[in-house]
Amino acid sequence: MAYAATAGGIKITAPAAPGVLALQRALMWLVGASGAIVFIEPSPYEIATLLATVAFFATGLRLRLVLMPLVLALVLLNVGYTISAIPLLDRSEVASWIATSWYMAVTVVFFAMVTAEDTAARLDMLRRGLVAGAMVASLSAIAGYFHLVPGGDDLLTLYGRARGTFKDPNVLGAFLILPALFALQSVVSDKLPKAFRNVIAFGVMSLAILLAFSRAAWGGLILTAAFMLALMVLTSRTNAQRSRIIIMAIVALVLGLALIAVLLSFDSIAEMFKQRASFDQSYDEGRFGRFGRHILGAEMALDLPFGIGPLQFHRFFPEDTHNSYLNAFMSGGWLSGVCYPALVFTTVITGFRHIFVRVPWQRAYLAVFSAFVGTVGESFVIDTDHWRHFWMMLGAMWGMIAAAQAYKITASDDASSA
Repeated sequence: MAYAATAGGIKITAPAAPGVLALQRALMWLVGASGAIVFIEPSPYEIATLLATVAFFATGLRLRLVLMPLVLALVLLNVGYTISAIPLLDRSEVASWIATSWYMAVTVVFFAMVTAEDTAARLDMLRRGLVAGAMVASLSAIAGYFHLVPGGDDLLTLYGRARGTFKDPNVLGAFLILPALFALQSVVSDKLPKAFRNVIAFGVMSLAILLAFSRAAWGGLILTAAFMLALMVLTSRTNAQRSRIIIMAIVALVLGLALIAVLLSFDSIAEMFKQRASFDQSYDEGRFGRFGRHILGAEMALDLPFGIGPLQFHRFFPEDTHNSYLNAFMSGGWLSGVCYPALVFTTVITGFRHIFVRVPWQRAYLAVFSAFVGTVGESFVIDTDHWRHFWMMLGAMWGMIAAAQAYKITASDDASSA
């Protein structure tokens, strides 16, 4: 049984009955929403993703040929990790790390396969779920920071920083960027009632990012929002749309600066902001600081074809790599060290080529692409290897690219037969 969903005049076949499609889309919402609760293991995200994977395979899911390079790169990446970890597999934390890496690879393929079909509807449900989950995480983080939850300080904060439903404030801030971009898109382009609701959502998420006191998240939100808005202006169909985006972006900037000014009037927030905004952090400086470790680790990696194995970097240096590309070399040797950046930057380059492709899900594509590029840049200064939302975005990028290619072929065929 099948029905065709029409988008922009082009029929996109969805190989499932209407009831099955509704279930699939609901599961996409659940996966997006559950991604915001990861302070327990296994997290609701793992359970929801496993449930969705089983349901989608049971109701029909195709692996397109265009996705095979993605599958090959993920397999080689994890083969490298596994080979390097063989002498260390008797350690539970290493075995768990390897299992998690393979699991993340499976989720990438799952998201790619899912978003390659019924793309606009599934992305919309994923977006809705991400925003709902982000609001839960943000409100929890804000409540914890301002001591609004009895006994919640230890659970919802860490070292005086808001972490909400995450284990680490840095990961909270990074996760919130994509939902914040979705909310910002609505603010600058939707009708007033919906835009107003998203003004509130964007404000709440931005406040949570600020209170997480993550420099990478602060810069990530600012840069990815600016990048996304620029792409929206460039891809807008009318001058009226461009004008509204620019005007609303300026209004949002002014309101954001006003909010920051108000928050900095609180001494505790101002002190933590000053401390975290400084570029003179002790763990960044010196021969064995963050950037010093990058240089020394890179030199070390050149002499170790099989790396040193996962979670072993701290045995040689004071802290972890805080660089995902270097960590790929150290944890999986040359095989993983080559495959990881090749996979990531191939996705970025291919993603740039699809920015101006007119597809029904172009707006969602611009948000995901902007957030993905931001995380790719952030990976130079922090370990993003097991960030669930990063792998989700990677898979969604490949799925949207595959769908765009199919859409262009369909549009060309329809134009030829017209």
